[in-house]
Amino acid sequence: MIHSLFLAKEKAGDPENVAPVLQTPHHYLISIYRDKLFFVSVTQTEVPPLFVIEFLHRVADTFQDYFGECSESVIKDNTVTVYELLEEMLDNGFPLATESNVLKEMIRPPTILRSVVNTLTGGSNVGGTLPTGQLSNVPWRRVGVKYTNNEAYFDVIEEIDAILDKSGTTVFAEIQGVIEACVKLSGMPDLTLSFMNPRLLDDVSFHPCVRFKRWESERVLSFIPPDGNFRLLSYHVSSQNLVAIPVYVKQNISFLETGSCGRLDITIGPKQTMGKMVESLMVTIPMPKSVLNVNLIATQGTYTFDLSTKVLLWDIGKLNPQKLPNLRGSLSVQPGAPKPEENPSINIDLKIQQLAISGLKVSRLDMYGEKYKPFKGVKYVTKAGKFQVRT
Repeated sequence: MIHSLFLAKEKAGDPENVAPVLQTPHHYLISIYRDKLFFVSVTQTEVPPLFVIEFLHRVADTFQDYFGECSESVIKDNTVTVYELLEEMLDNGFPLATESNVLKEMIRPPTILRSVVNTLTGGSNVGGTLPTGQLSNVPWRRVGVKYTNNEAYFDVIEEIDAILDKSGTTVFAEIQGVIEACVKLSGMPDLTLSFMNPRLLDDVSFHPCVRFKRWESERVLSFIPPDGNFRLLSYHVSSQNLVAIPVYVKQNISFLETGSCGRLDITIGPKQTMGKMVESLMVTIPMPKSVLNVNLIATQGTYTFDLSTKVLLWDIGKLNPQKLPNLRGSLSVQPGAPKPEENPSINIDLKIQQLAISGLKVSRLDMYGEKYKPFKGVKYVTKAGKFQVRT
């Protein structure tokens, strides 16, 4: 059964290109690929695939929250806790408790001391009482929450996916955005989050705490928040004229018809960054297999070329608008090898702090139901998703 997944992985080459739904003679395999791991669900009958995919992402998020990271070694080291979590999250094939703070009341996160005590006493991390939230009409929030410092912080994180052609014209562009929340408020607060330009948002997916009718009529987020960290909503901006491209790339990659060399010249500059600094800028170029080595000069940052995978990596760091980074030099090609059929594409990775590239802005956050004044804050981050420049 799982053999079908491995066959699909071999056929796809890149694990990220494996189809999320695979049909076998007796089952359907529905999977996601995160943190170099496949999370696979097996179903015997047809189910809405997005329903299962969302659940698998919840599982991965829960592992990340419990263990600090989600990797093969961490899952092996915490096998018992992983089984305990899956037992509570899935009941007879149906999702049950998927809220992190509810799960933490039932299954205590592992610590070194608790692991030692459980080993010596034969105990487990499972609590003996039902979570208080499960008994109320607000199942995502536990009862009687108290904090010395009351605070609510929201991170607006946007990833831009784009394809640019050789001349720099945008072929395709869209934004995937999420609002991550960290809410530590006493009692049972009722929050209202307003935006300056909510009409930007398409295809919005909410946390169950959000009152959908209020969003439909007023375009504001009204909710009683879970306690701790959670994803308030995810959204999509697909209108191409609303997607600003943060950098431009001037490039020339060429190979001679005959001979054993090629030329590379790449310059990157800021484009629509609203005056913000572009950071963590990195360029990845998968070279043709006929390229043996590279001899390049970088005016900023450092480059590496992996001789086995043929991947050129240029780590630039911060983009200085006054002195644009340039990488140029020669490419050594296998003698007698034919000219590559197509030039390699350039993949860009970047980060811009305090900017939502879509232009989305939070205008205000109001709290009702409690009398104290909380600390409030909003942070914006733009990252590159699949950002590709064709050469």
